[in-house]
Amino acid sequence: MGQYYIIDFDSTFTQVEALDELARISLNDHPDRELIYQQIEDLTNAAMEGKLSFADSLEGRVKLLQANRNHLEQLVKHLRKKVSPSFSRNSKFFKEHHDDVLIVSGGFKEFITPVVSEYHIKKENIYANTFEFDEQGNIIGYDRSNPLSQEGGKVKLLKELNLQGDIFGIGDGYSDFQLKESGLIKKFFAFTENIARKSVVEKADYVTPSLDEFLYINRLPRAISYPKNRIKCLVVGQVEPEAIAQMQKEGYNIRVKEEITEAYLQEAGVLLCDEAHQPTPEQLENAGRLKVIGCFGKVGSRKLSEVACENGIIIFDDPKHNPRSSDFIPKRVIAFMNEGKTHTSCNFPDLQPPRVNNAHRLIHIHKNVPGILAQINEIFASHNINIVGEFLVTNAQIGYVITDVDAGYDEQLLRQLKAIDYTIKFRLLY
Repeated sequence: MGQYYIIDFDSTFTQVEALDELARISLNDHPDRELIYQQIEDLTNAAMEGKLSFADSLEGRVKLLQANRNHLEQLVKHLRKKVSPSFSRNSKFFKEHHDDVLIVSGGFKEFITPVVSEYHIKKENIYANTFEFDEQGNIIGYDRSNPLSQEGGKVKLLKELNLQGDIFGIGDGYSDFQLKESGLIKKFFAFTENIARKSVVEKADYVTPSLDEFLYINRLPRAISYPKNRIKCLVVGQVEPEAIAQMQKEGYNIRVKEEITEAYLQEAGVLLCDEAHQPTPEQLENAGRLKVIGCFGKVGSRKLSEVACENGIIIFDDPKHNPRSSDFIPKRVIAFMNEGKTHTSCNFPDLQPPRVNNAHRLIHIHKNVPGILAQINEIFASHNINIVGEFLVTNAQIGYVITDVDAGYDEQLLRQLKAIDYTIKFRLLY
């Protein structure tokens, strides 16, 4: 009795609806293309929201396509660039669970197989429709005997497969929820990284804004230790929309407020602010979750920088009205959160560690007193964990250690690292 993961393709594995994208490619030179695009999108959304049978939606969309094999080749190239970011970064999960992951889609193998096969997914585990072509390679229809071309097709297919074990479903549409409704799967996760359909979200066991969240909940291999959608990014003041968009793309939970209050700051892991809206040193003393501040302007006082450093909070700032700020600040914040890089910080010692593949990265921030690094290494040695890379930098206030290890770790090791005297902050990156 194993576990199986039934994953949708359109708007889940990829950010887009593939048939809609195929229409844009195939109808590019058609005089009525905008009208036809809208008709196809309307049919897609009606089916995904449960307002139209999938069979009727599929038939209507394929009739409108006017596509051929050459268009499909163009589509595949496009879809490879449109894989959902949280899927793209979690190839390790697919590699380790290649026997357990099934792609089940109302889309078509002709464009699904080339995309998902690059993620270690077995071709025999890809279930989708197939097109029918004429002698010139034009799409003229599809195999109507395939259960996935019919209403309730995913339910019909799963009954035929008769998988023995716990089955988890991940998708964005009504046809994915039908698996849960049928009683064939244990839990249904509404995937909302690309689109949130109210009629689906309301009926899901869980709402998962990213694959990271799904993997975290189920304690499965993942690229990052903690889902970014669980980290609140507080935005206060005149912060460029481009900067906010970068943080949203990374998956952070954005909270835009008019001012910094203690309540808002206590919830935040990231703060983006302008020169006129900076936290006070006193507010930082109680901001236990805050890890990084990106200030669009210069930090107001030396004391603010020092108090932030004493509490393990890194600050990146930039001169007011600098045109590079909208890109520079979020990139520095993201590089710190993802890889531990502190370069260009105004209050942390400078460190730009290279990324080490096939390793786990842990960060330890502590008061700058002797002997901490020795204690860290002693803990790793006591758990027979090999260190493949280690970096220590200091300033007058803190020591900043990044350790890369090549083996998994248990909760006891993490508790011991956090319990070292003079520890300020400790976290896992990946």
